[in-house]
Amino acid sequence: MEHFISFNDITPIEMNEILNLAADLKYQTANRIPHHLLKEKTLGMIFAKSSTRTRVSFEVGMYQLGGQALYLNSQDIQLGRGESIQDTAKVLSGYLDGIMIRTFSHSDVEDLAKFGSVPVINGLTDLMHPCQALADLMTIREHKGNLKGLKLAYLGDGNNVANSLLHACAKAGMHFVVASPKGYTCDSICFKEARIQAQTTGGSVLLTEDPIEAAENADVIYTDTWVSMGQETEKAERINIFMPYQVNTEIMKRAQPDAVFLHCLPAYRGYEVTAEVIDGPQSVVFDEAENRLHAQKAVLVKLMR
Repeated sequence: MEHFISFNDITPIEMNEILNLAADLKYQTANRIPHHLLKEKTLGMIFAKSSTRTRVSFEVGMYQLGGQALYLNSQDIQLGRGESIQDTAKVLSGYLDGIMIRTFSHSDVEDLAKFGSVPVINGLTDLMHPCQALADLMTIREHKGNLKGLKLAYLGDGNNVANSLLHACAKAGMHFVVASPKGYTCDSICFKEARIQAQTTGGSVLLTEDPIEAAENADVIYTDTWVSMGQETEKAERINIFMPYQVNTEIMKRAQPDAVFLHCLPAYRGYEVTAEVIDGPQSVVFDEAENRLHAQKAVLVKLMR
């Protein structure tokens, strides 16, 4: 591994190694076992988009690993005043051992990796959210015991989370079904890449407009907000379009009796999911949120140790 920009950067074997390491680090954290694997290492965190989980999990993660994280708001550094990504990458590479960036354009992350000389981690772009998908796999494995052969149904906007789950589930040998309204489905290139990967792992990927078809006999039901950052002006229109894709008790009844519910948060009860589901016994969303910390720590160790 040189970077973690998307799941295209890792093989299925490396993905399993990361998940195993994440489980070990979670155990050590819970039992107060020091694991300063990145002592004296420094991670720069560039934020063009605000965040709760991403900032806190990376900052705490570096602290627990014995290193230090620096919060770099894009408006507080020269990048926000017109300095090029190329120059920023070269300058920061002279100071840091790694860079995490949460931004809009996916090409900005790729350029940081191209022009810099330190590992780059994608904390979220408009196209992908690989750190979230990695934590999702970790959570599913904890609650189901394995990944291969499981069916994950994603209902709603075919956004950056769904695009990364396409890659992640394909690499894990899972069966991934995305139900989205017409015009709001996943990125076509991500889908094609995932379909090719699934052929080698025994998994499958499917796009549909039917939420009932997607949820049928699923082991995992997943959704995300219908209005992501930058889409606020489309809120009323999106609510009207996506309401048939709401995860509610009727959708959960279509899934396996022991199915779990996932949501990357923040969640808006009464819209993409009802309170009965997200606050109910099948919901594991707060385990999922915690696992962002452990999954990302494993990535940091793989890249920066």
